[in-house]
Order: sequence, then structure tokens, then C-alpha cells
Amino acid sequence: MNYFIKKKQKEVETLDWGNLTRLSGPKKTNAKDLVVIEVNIAPGQGHDFHKHPKQEEVIYVVKGKVEQWVGKKKKLLMPGESVFIPADMVHASFNIGKSDARLIAILGPSVGEDGYELVEVYDQAPWDSLRK
Repeated sequence: MNYFIKKKQKEVETLDWGNLTRLSGPKKTNAKDLVVIEVNIAPGQGHDFHKHPKQEEVIYVVKGKVEQWVGKKKKLLMPGESVFIPADMVHASFNIGKSDARLIAILGPSVGEDGYELVEVYDQAPWDSLRK
């Protein structure tokens, strides 16, 4: 079992809106209850409206300005601030700053082989029109 994750061991997954690095989960550390992900969102981009049906989540802002949605409510989050998202709650994070935003996402419990269950809803009402 690998308890320590060195920088050179990180595996970065590149997405349309930024990238993510799994720091802990079933495949990475054999974690059964927690999934921890470092998320980088490019300026003007975001992780659009989605939910985790069986997982709670805490998002902690390390760097940047994040327009954070929980349901139909939004708040601006700055470095050092965080948000708790109950299981099955639709949410989204958008970088409204001029440089990358860096977040740490902690989800629990671990679900499935990857530890991370995601349902995209950005193309469904009312989520498809909230930011227009």
C-alpha cells in the first residue's frame, strides 16, 4: 500500500476545463472512505453543473476566485474558503479569475472502482440556463 504520494508519482488527467489529480482513492491508496482530488480550473472555465448521488463533498479553495454554486445559490469563494455539498446536491465551480484556480475536493464515502461517482446535469433545466 502506498501511503505517500510524491510529486513525480502524480497522474494528471487533462479535461476541457482544466485538470485533476487523484491524491487518494481506492486505486491510488486503497482508501475506502475518502476520495481526495486536486482540481485546477483554467480562467473562464468551470466544472459545470453535476452531482454525486451517494457522496458528500467539501471543496477548499487553495488559489483563485471561484463562483461556487450549490443548488440554485451561488457565492464567490476565495483562497482559504470552502463549501460543503450534501450527497445528490447539484453544484458547479467556475473560475472567474485571470489565472488558474486550484481546489482540493474531498468526497466520501468512496464509491465504485474509481471512488468517484459523477452525474452531469448541465444540459438539463434549470441548470442549463442559470449562468446565462
